[in-house]
Amino acid sequence: MIMKKVIFCLVMLTVCGTVFAKESTSVAYVDIAYILKNLPQYESAEEQLSLITRRWQKEVDAIEQEAKVLEANYQTEQIFLSDAMRQQREQEILDKENQALELKHKYFGPQGELDKKREALIKPIQDEIFAAIQDIASEQKLNIVKDRSSDPSLIYISAKMDISDEVLHKLGAK
Repeated sequence: MIMKKVIFCLVMLTVCGTVFAKESTSVAYVDIAYILKNLPQYESAEEQLSLITRRWQKEVDAIEQEAKVLEANYQTEQIFLSDAMRQQREQEILDKENQALELKHKYFGPQGELDKKREALIKPIQDEIFAAIQDIASEQKLNIVKDRSSDPSLIYISAKMDISDEVLHKLGAK
């Protein structure tokens, strides 16, 4: 009787082991930072964002400079101005500083123009990368694909598990 139970348990362990082996999780890794660095369209998008940022920053800087000039002029002329003129000049300075702040917020603030532009330029590239990863994962029957560039706890990965170059190839990059 005990022998039958032992044999039954061994058979069950073998069957379960076979089932679990078939259902094992296959994992691969990609390095998104590496992929982006090697995509010409990403480099072009970053260049466009940099140009736009510099142009907008010059615009903000010019208005801030105007406010500084108004402030300097006010400081030298203040003693010669009437109370009404002083208030008017102080208001002009305040208006110019507020204009610079509003423009800075419009361009560089949360949900600002820079964020919208980045979304428009970078999101399609990210979508292409994601689609390529999904295709490769489907072809290779991968259950999980992790980004190794965003996992600081990851110390070593076998090159066999890294599909970054395959993703680049699928995207047509060299």
